[in-house]
Amino acid sequence: MQKAQHNIQADIEAIKNIPAVSHILEIVCRTTGMGFAAVARVTSDAWIACAVRDEINFGLVPGGELQLETTICNEIRQHRQPVIIDHVANDPDFAGHHTPLIYGFQSYISMPIFLKNGDFFGTLCAIDPKPAKLKNPAITGMFTMFAELIASHLDALDQVAEAEQELKKEQEIAIVRDQFIAILGHDLKNPLNAISSSAQLLSRLTLDEKGGRLAKIIKDASFRMNGLIDNILDFASGRLGDGISINRNSDEDHERMLTEVIEELQAIWPSRKIKASFAMAQPIHADGKRLAQLFSNLLANALNYSPVDSIVEVNATSAGGDFTLCVINSGKQIPAGAMERLFQPFSRGEVEPNQKGLGLGLYIASEIARAHQGTLKVTSDAEKTCFTLHFQNNVAQR
Repeated sequence: MQKAQHNIQADIEAIKNIPAVSHILEIVCRTTGMGFAAVARVTSDAWIACAVRDEINFGLVPGGELQLETTICNEIRQHRQPVIIDHVANDPDFAGHHTPLIYGFQSYISMPIFLKNGDFFGTLCAIDPKPAKLKNPAITGMFTMFAELIASHLDALDQVAEAEQELKKEQEIAIVRDQFIAILGHDLKNPLNAISSSAQLLSRLTLDEKGGRLAKIIKDASFRMNGLIDNILDFASGRLGDGISINRNSDEDHERMLTEVIEELQAIWPSRKIKASFAMAQPIHADGKRLAQLFSNLLANALNYSPVDSIVEVNATSAGGDFTLCVINSGKQIPAGAMERLFQPFSRGEVEPNQKGLGLGLYIASEIARAHQGTLKVTSDAEKTCFTLHFQNNVAQR
């Protein structure tokens, strides 16, 4: 019973949230000359007024209830047809009916309201103690149209409520998923660090050719795995918080950090040529760790997506209050469709069999640029592709 009352209250609120209903009831009264009009919710247990226009002091307000068995709407709920009475006293079917005798009306019209799924919701009805001319196409057509309009609004409200509920559910799932990713990424760090450290120690030992090759494979794989985990953690952190956090300062040797990134990736791709040009006229006001992470993502991306015999160029300048970092590689032009979603998470361009990853690198890089109040842009043609980071390098901010 408590659930039924809750549902009825929800139906009253639904009708209340349809602005057109008050205008509909006003038009009904003005057009028919009748003094009382209402939208009623009619169930197998109750007749409840959801919206009312009362000009004859009938006494009902929204939420008001009539005994179901005393209403004609109860009969309409069963036979699902409209009832129209011009003059009760002259109507062969309703002259002795108990409902007009109880409520004292002479004219009556009630149009059933059916939801999209065919369920009976209730009625749009009107009564008056005086006779009225209701049995004509204009009046019945108007009531039919208004009943369908109310039903359409109710269905739309249901769809919005369902969509909101589904969205809430998806958001809850997304939060749990991102939390899981963050925890998993964090827990993977410890065993990966052990693998990486062991590989470093192995590489310093005197090994035969096969052993040295295996040690290098382990070291390279752990480097790539560490990058993937960092990207996953940053992605989850950005989704769960306010984005990637940074700590900008000008005291770090940022040029050395960029050089170390080149050396790390050069060790993984020893046969590749990387040409670097740095012109640092002033210190860089940035988060060195994040800047190195961004650069590593861009440079690894350039090495992955360019011909093995080509040169990858790196240019960095810091002067006049600006910092710019460009990573340029030759290779296939990035398609226009891929360019539009290049910095979105899990988005990747054309992937070759040896090009593996999650599609988070460029997204994380763009988020790091945004955290520095900067931009990360890309240009691509048949000759080269260039990723450019730019942000204001205001050392006075320190």
